[in-house]
Amino acid sequence: MTPAQLAAAVPKAELHMHIEGSLEPELIFALAQRNGLSLPYASVEALRAAYAFIDLQSFLDIYYAGASVLLHEADFHDMAWAYFLRAAADNVVHTEIFFDPQAHTARGVPMDTVIQGLASACARAQAELGVSAALILCFLRHLSEEDAFNTLEAALPYREHFIGIGLDSSEVGHPPSKFSRVFARCRELGFHVVAHAGEEGPPAYIWEALNDLQTERIDHGVRSLEDPALVAELAQRRIPLTVCPLSNLKLCVVDDLKDHPMKRLLDAGLCATVNSDDPAYFGGYMNANFVQTVEALHLTREDVITLARNSFEASFVSDERRAALLALLDNAVA
Repeated sequence: MTPAQLAAAVPKAELHMHIEGSLEPELIFALAQRNGLSLPYASVEALRAAYAFIDLQSFLDIYYAGASVLLHEADFHDMAWAYFLRAAADNVVHTEIFFDPQAHTARGVPMDTVIQGLASACARAQAELGVSAALILCFLRHLSEEDAFNTLEAALPYREHFIGIGLDSSEVGHPPSKFSRVFARCRELGFHVVAHAGEEGPPAYIWEALNDLQTERIDHGVRSLEDPALVAELAQRRIPLTVCPLSNLKLCVVDDLKDHPMKRLLDAGLCATVNSDDPAYFGGYMNANFVQTVEALHLTREDVITLARNSFEASFVSDERRAALLALLDNAVA
């Protein structure tokens, strides 16, 4: 079995996937029709053709437009279920999913509708597919910290349905320190905390995520290699990086997948993982990201196993569940 074939076959966890970013054009049109909405695109093909991004902001503009079709609990359930079917087909056995409640509550969709729809799909994934799933509520960093506090309070009645707090959306100009107080509150409440940093933003944003927000994982983090002291810190503390190769390519963080820093991250001893970010928009779910990265960078069998192992080690599961997942991996590569 080649390293690329092994990458497709091994059990793995996905830790950086925005559920709104899994909305395929076909489902966007189906939900629009179900909800009596009109779209500014004549067809599925026209919408997919609009997926031509030059940077993070141009992507976010169409990302939020696509999310506008999500109105009812069944819409959120159906969106998540479609992702779980693809994840299971890619041998994802555990996933921790980001969701953006502010993108929906700002449109008048109740918090209850968002969380209950996603949570019901998570329960169904465990029951029908054997895929364990958890939700991570993300604050939109282009909005205010006050808005984040209000979102947190609105979500707390449903806290049994989500395990962590994240920070996403437009990175440049919105440093992690902008959200220091609300993240302190989230830590007090016992949530896991993560943050996007070092994708388009500088290594300084990764330092802020670590020091000001005290995050347990860094989402993206590919620019950490620009700061040797930061690399040493991440390696010493074993802080996971949830890296998204095809996203980095699509948003021009790298010009060619052959230039992607994944191999350098691994060689530096960092706990890097492979993830799909917004797979409907960036051209691939988990296995597409894993296989194409392996092929472009000539990763070895050992690299593949390390990346899969890292995904389980970096996940927010119980020690017992982690041991079971690692045993599953060991059996698969024996």
